[in-house]
Amino acid sequence: MRTKKLLLTAIVLFAISIGAIAQFPIEIKKILDPATGGLSEKDAVAGIREALVKGTGESVKIVSKVNGYFANPEIKIPFPQEAKDVETKLRAIGLGSQVDEVVTSINRAAEDAAKSAEPVFVSAINGMSIADAINIVKGNNDAATRYLEKTTSPELRSKFSPIIKASLDKVDATRLWAEVIKQYNQIPFVKKQNPDLTAYVTDKAIAGLFVMVAKEEAKIRHDPAARATELLKKVFGN
Repeated sequence: MRTKKLLLTAIVLFAISIGAIAQFPIEIKKILDPATGGLSEKDAVAGIREALVKGTGESVKIVSKVNGYFANPEIKIPFPQEAKDVETKLRAIGLGSQVDEVVTSINRAAEDAAKSAEPVFVSAINGMSIADAINIVKGNNDAATRYLEKTTSPELRSKFSPIIKASLDKVDATRLWAEVIKQYNQIPFVKKQNPDLTAYVTDKAIAGLFVMVAKEEAKIRHDPAARATELLKKVFGN
């Protein structure tokens, strides 16, 4: 019983920390006691899960629309870093428009693939244990994001990779990339290049997605207006 009480206390402290505590001076005893209108363990954990489902859902919605990556400087996928010499030399010989086409097309591929992320997140969130929730409580402000990054990245990579490969073909990125690399490799005395475009875009797409998940987590932690449901309001404060 004492262990259960300690676990519940930690979860509730997480709930309190998300709201502005000065605005919600409620006694811990009352919060822990469902008989007085406080939170049950079930409500507390369900609230954390609902917050994460909401945050990840919003993130996926943002990045999967047209220009979700391309128009966001925080997550826009640039020309591959290992091919910077390619970009520089091609721009220098007047082929900047082809480089720009590649950048646009790889961001379109990332936007297309991001749609598949939501069920992966939901599955991981539903599998979260009380111990997982406690670790999030003890962690930093992006602890939930880091938890999801650790638990979902392998599956996201597995799901994203074939979609991005197909998307790169669909938006003509594969052809554009092949043409750009071919033209670069014809320049005298350059080191031949051909980075794995699918792997590059996959990794960048996943990294950008988690940037947005962290932003949504911060909103729910600190902005009462972001708590759209009754359960979120109950757990995190009105």
